[in-house]
Amino acid sequence: MDAIRFPPPPRSDRAEALRQEVRAFLAKELADLPPRRRIESWMGFDPAFSRKLGEKGWIGMTWPKAYGGEGRSAAERYVVLEELLAAGAPVAAHWIAAGELYVCIGMSEPDAGSDLAAVRTRAERVADGYRINGTKLWTTNAHRSHFMILLCRTGPGTGREGLSQLLVDLATPGIRINPVEDLAGHRHFNEVVFEDVLVAPTALIGGEGRGWAQAMAELSLERSGPERFLSTYPLLAELVHVLGEEPSEAAAAAVGRLAAHLMTLRHLSRSVAAMIDSGEDPSLQAALVKDLGATFEQELVEVARSVVAVEPWMDAASEFSAALAYALLSAPSFSLRGGTREILRGIIARGLGLR
Repeated sequence: MDAIRFPPPPRSDRAEALRQEVRAFLAKELADLPPRRRIESWMGFDPAFSRKLGEKGWIGMTWPKAYGGEGRSAAERYVVLEELLAAGAPVAAHWIAAGELYVCIGMSEPDAGSDLAAVRTRAERVADGYRINGTKLWTTNAHRSHFMILLCRTGPGTGREGLSQLLVDLATPGIRINPVEDLAGHRHFNEVVFEDVLVAPTALIGGEGRGWAQAMAELSLERSGPERFLSTYPLLAELVHVLGEEPSEAAAAAVGRLAAHLMTLRHLSRSVAAMIDSGEDPSLQAALVKDLGATFEQELVEVARSVVAVEPWMDAASEFSAALAYALLSAPSFSLRGGTREILRGIIARGLGLR
């Protein structure tokens, strides 16, 4: 059985200097944002805030400057994302470098959630480009987005073969976007239906038939970042605030365990960022970080509920009660988004030669 390697991430003085700049910016911009809003960070949609980040050059940071990025390191990008999430900043809107254009990701389908090799949406080659038919599900913020990165079948074969990615303008005729309400009553998820949607040949991203490899590379980045264990961090911060300087022995022990797990996850996640910087393929490590991160976030919610005697209620006067209610309703999704726990553990098992 092979070991999973997580080399120590190198220290970057430039990244740490950037951290202080980001903290000062957030302290000013989020000064009046209450915990009940900070807990919504990962789904928080604030175009004005995203435009400010774009003006700072803090979106698309690792992209080449020729494509609107900053050409900065993965370590610097990590610092910005980590500080945004720790502060509870709204991060759902900024997906393109200027913070003015929004793009959603079309991967999951009604009969192919995390099993992306089973997707059936097809883009048939025609004289004018590609004609798309199929349905995507759980597509976050599709109703607010301008474009979708669509994973679909463009060639023969099943499984991982014949998949490609297309950049689809969501204003194209034949696209229907239906909201899907979550447990918290929010409508950031969507079902997106394609009926004879025609896109130009230039919509192809990368190479035809390379969709699987491209999507896996993207997921490695998505699964390993601080968003996989910091999206409920504002709840932990509010928990510490509520417990005060003299918590019970049991509460102190519970929070201490969470802090230890958090520091370990941060080390693993930063290690993956360093591997990406050096051109390695950390798909296995990313799957492990995602699995452990989801477990941590779900445990955090249960610890918060068990050590403070308060009724979770989103409209409560108590900021802790409102934040806990939102996190409690969101927690079931933590082990689904970015790949279900079962899929991730299958990836880990294969990487370790266990199956």
